[in-house]
Amino acid sequence: MENLGFGDLAALGPVDEWPIGRLFAAASRLSGPVVWRIVERHGVSPAGFFLLRVLLGQDGLRPGEAARRLMITPATVTSVADTLERNGHIERRRDPGDRRAVLLHITDAGRALMAEKGPGIGADLHGLYAVVDEDDEPAVRRFLLRLIERFETYPDTKGDGA
Repeated sequence: MENLGFGDLAALGPVDEWPIGRLFAAASRLSGPVVWRIVERHGVSPAGFFLLRVLLGQDGLRPGEAARRLMITPATVTSVADTLERNGHIERRRDPGDRRAVLLHITDAGRALMAEKGPGIGADLHGLYAVVDEDDEPAVRRFLLRLIERFETYPDTKGDGA
């Protein structure tokens, strides 16, 4: 396995003996590029696909809220939105409740693109993660749900000198 930015991995011994946290970190680090390659294989920009997917779930988001949901910077959302708007997949409209704010809206062309590409991408992503044996799924599910809960409730240490 290549160096994943964790230092000398050989010191940890064989991969199947690594601690759970290290295995999770390695899987997390490897997943992003693979997911992006899967989306690209369908002829769609990964960043654009994920922004359109967010807008399908809730149309009319401010760019900052879309960025928060996608865990990317607002500047990245602006750049991706520029491309999607140029291609006719989204449009920007003023927020009627706050004329200073702009909202991102998916267009009919964006919906059509997602209807065309989404099912194939979804099937490929499902296949990627379909590696857990049926008997092991409850334990893996419990582990991941507990880990997500711990991540969500982990104390924020910004600004406290830690």
